[in-house]
Amino acid sequence: MFKAEYVFVRILFPFLIGIGTFYFFPSKICLQLLEILLLINFLGILYLNIIYKRLKAYRYKGIIGALLIVFFFNLGGSLCLLNNQTLKGNYFGKGQYTSLKIWVKDEPQQSGNILRFKAKVISGFQNDKQIRLSGQLLVALRLDSLKPIQLKYGDQIIITTKYTEIEPPYNPAEFDFKAWLSHQNIYHQAFIDQEHLIKTNRNIGNPIIKYALWLREKQVEKYRTLIKNNEAFAVASTLILGYRADLSKETLSAYSKTGTIHALSVSGAHVAIIYVVLDFMLMFLNRKRSLKIIKLILICTLIWAYALLTGLSPSVVRSAIMISILITAKVLSKNTNSYNVLAFSAFCQLLYDPFLIWDVGFQLSYLAVFGLVYLQPKIYNLIYFKHKWTDSLWSFIAMSLAAQIVTFPLSIYYFHQFPLYFLFGNLFITIPLVLMMYLGIAILVPWFSFLAPIFEWLINFTNSVLKWIADLPYATFSSIWINLPEFMLLSLALGLFIYGLANFNKRFIFSSLLIFVCYQVLITYDDLAVHHQQKIIFFSLRKNYAAAFITGKESILVTDLKITDKNYDFFVKPALTQLQINNICFVNLKKDTALKNFVMQDHQLIFHHYKILVIDDRSNYKKLTGNATFSSLWISGNTRFGLSDLAPEIKYENIIIDATNKDYKIENLKKNAKNYHLNAHILKKNKAYLVQLTQ
Repeated sequence: MFKAEYVFVRILFPFLIGIGTFYFFPSKICLQLLEILLLINFLGILYLNIIYKRLKAYRYKGIIGALLIVFFFNLGGSLCLLNNQTLKGNYFGKGQYTSLKIWVKDEPQQSGNILRFKAKVISGFQNDKQIRLSGQLLVALRLDSLKPIQLKYGDQIIITTKYTEIEPPYNPAEFDFKAWLSHQNIYHQAFIDQEHLIKTNRNIGNPIIKYALWLREKQVEKYRTLIKNNEAFAVASTLILGYRADLSKETLSAYSKTGTIHALSVSGAHVAIIYVVLDFMLMFLNRKRSLKIIKLILICTLIWAYALLTGLSPSVVRSAIMISILITAKVLSKNTNSYNVLAFSAFCQLLYDPFLIWDVGFQLSYLAVFGLVYLQPKIYNLIYFKHKWTDSLWSFIAMSLAAQIVTFPLSIYYFHQFPLYFLFGNLFITIPLVLMMYLGIAILVPWFSFLAPIFEWLINFTNSVLKWIADLPYATFSSIWINLPEFMLLSLALGLFIYGLANFNKRFIFSSLLIFVCYQVLITYDDLAVHHQQKIIFFSLRKNYAAAFITGKESILVTDLKITDKNYDFFVKPALTQLQINNICFVNLKKDTALKNFVMQDHQLIFHHYKILVIDDRSNYKKLTGNATFSSLWISGNTRFGLSDLAPEIKYENIIIDATNKDYKIENLKKNAKNYHLNAHILKKNKAYLVQLTQ
């Protein structure tokens, strides 16, 4: 049977596995089967508890424990499937409707003349009939530049549009926007013009969230008035209020490279700072149990007041829930187990939203707190300092090390970099962060607005120092790409090693070293593969062309994109970074070029033994003759040249059609390729075309 002090730790793991398993099997059959098993499971446990003494069921604790594990596994899977919008009978994505009635579910974000927001679908219109629907939709609204519409959280609107499924990533290592949105239960999107939108003048959002967002908007306006420097304003709004301000790439890079990016996302660290100070200020209430309860109410009220100030940001709400549960358990219970309380807070949040399991912030925050509870005391106890200030400094270093160590595998798996000076960066930012937190909140009160210049100077000073640290040699290991098996091996090796050291268990330490060797073998294999790679990647783009001709860690990129182009950053660069390319030569398709293993001249491109015939707008109204064989035919520039204009003596195995061609041209080329019994690779809304060359 479960030990009372670890009950939520023990039930959390099967619960998590149930959610994680059935997320990938979204079907009504699975849901129905789980519900039946859950009912049978529950009735079985209930029956055993009723006749517990009569059957002397205490002799079969293992069986009862197994039943409970299966029960929570089924519960996790059932909640995950019940939460999946696509399984609901009235999900809007199952049909096509001329119009949708929706309401704005979050705070709209404007970029240029495009307003983006998440919306909740209420109903749809079909043949002049209104049908009640469910589901969520991502909306991109093109605003009228002369008379833009104002939308806020909760606004009810009617849109006339054709909605489509979120597109998957088409290029290697490209950000999986579809998976990211599906973790938020969003599977469709709509692009509309302002003229296809009608505002009903009704607001049906949650009044608490609506008030929180309104309150944050007012505080952001105060910051805009009080803080003159745009970058300082952006940092203040992001750091204190969780407002998604436009931070410069330079500032974001500085915080990222120094391991202090957590300071820019209002989360557990910020709530913890508020809690520590409040706990210190109200220390005089620790004398009696009744006074402790008053202290608990005051601290929880003030923490949730701050959460309200940040617009009830998800990360702040998560941290506020976690801290509220932790301190409540400590006050109301004589013997509290931190692991059990931590598991209980995670269990409560996943009961409400099982999809939180995929949220990176959720994963990192719980791992970091676990590191502080389990690992920080063990690191701290390694060294003893007599001096009070030295001991406090070592305590903080132990805290930073613990959090960084336990989140290390997850950080490099998601963010592909590791800041070497994280300890230096975190030690530096501690005092400025605390001061910025309290100054930032204080200047929102009219009596203390005179402190705004000090607050602004402190932000600028902090940014300058972090940028200096980020520019130091070897500030960060970047381009660290590990796959899922490698991540699992690294995590397992690290976990066993920490546990083995903490408990002086040689078997665990030896096992961890053995697993790490396996991990290192995979990494070494990947590195060898990179040094010997020879491949071509034809990227799938929207309106441009790009093809990377790769030899080892060098690439010749034939493209009309510039290195500063957002399309290059989003679609092309991630693949080259993942392949550890450190030398890129940009080449235009229309310019003859001769480089090592690469020649492009007279419509012909030769890379190693792979030959390409390039057909673009320079080929218009021409006849290509000759007797040659090519690996591929690359059609670009919406050329008027047709396949019939090629001499019969010219042979090729397949056709590559890039996104510079118009849609009608692509359709015609597809039909012609089919008539000629050729493979056509279309580089628009299709997977990138990869050619693996043999040496």
